[in-house]
Amino acid sequence: MEQTRAAARLRTLLGHLGRPSARAAIAHFTSGAVSPTSFHPPQFQYTQDNDVLSLEQRKFYEENGFLVIKNLVSDADITRFRNQFERICKGELNVEGMSIMKDVTTEKSKFIWSENLITKVQDFQGDEELFRYCTLPEILKYVECFTGPNIMAMHTMLINKPPDSGKKTSRHPLHQDLHYFPFRPSNKIVAAWTAMELVTQDNGCLSVLPGTHKGCLRPHVYPQWEGGVNIMYYGIQDYDENSPRVHLVMEKGDTVFFHPLLIHGSGLNKTQGYRKTISCHFASADCHYIDVKGTSQESFEKDLKGIMQKQYKIPEDTRLQDVFRFKARLVKGERTNL
Repeated sequence: MEQTRAAARLRTLLGHLGRPSARAAIAHFTSGAVSPTSFHPPQFQYTQDNDVLSLEQRKFYEENGFLVIKNLVSDADITRFRNQFERICKGELNVEGMSIMKDVTTEKSKFIWSENLITKVQDFQGDEELFRYCTLPEILKYVECFTGPNIMAMHTMLINKPPDSGKKTSRHPLHQDLHYFPFRPSNKIVAAWTAMELVTQDNGCLSVLPGTHKGCLRPHVYPQWEGGVNIMYYGIQDYDENSPRVHLVMEKGDTVFFHPLLIHGSGLNKTQGYRKTISCHFASADCHYIDVKGTSQESFEKDLKGIMQKQYKIPEDTRLQDVFRFKARLVKGERTNL
């Protein structure tokens, strides 16, 4: 009798398949074993549902792992960032936690610090003017497409790529940014990288390997380059050298958003000028920290701790995630976890 009633109910449900409530009814009939997603596998796993990105843009990022938005940051803002960088180079500002780096070939130079010697300003979350970049509505509008509404600024850089000294140290080996980050999941992390002037192959634009964001985090080491390698410029050794490569030529104000597993790097600066860009890595506040001990990221944790112990006398037991907890900043929504 019960089997007859069940069969009759099933026939009734099948007869209503064209109705919107049919799938929910079948899910109820099967004690919740069937969900709506089992009928339609999710089309997007790297972008969020909102009305900012077009369907074409979402598909492009899903397939390639990066997306360039033209003319996103205004000339006025870029001028302000450039002026602040110049003040930092002149030693007019002392910002807690900020790292100022020089090229390996000029590291022991006795010249007065200037814009011509500084290649990178890193961790500028304590500088109100530069950190404005991470809070620009036009930037966060797109960041939310990848992280969701609760957004943390996790890592900041202003790069002043110098003319190559002849030792090829101005290049950056192919790498994945996730190597530097002790938080997951990777699909809720995105970089925003803005050209502060025309960026071309001649002055060392970004080179990306489209689609590599679909892979895993590869082991990173310092390349055995004859001219030397700048500190923290790790590279991947086992990538497919025949993989298609795209050189991102960008105009002033153009911004590329890219996934932390996307393999990318930059070439030599063969010009006499300095190639300036500003960037921030964002993550969903819903992400969680991981312990990198025993992973391929442990070498970076060791290198970073060594530097910070010399500069700031941090405790021996400091972990990579402790460093990021200190420098992470909420820029939109709620700080739910990170």
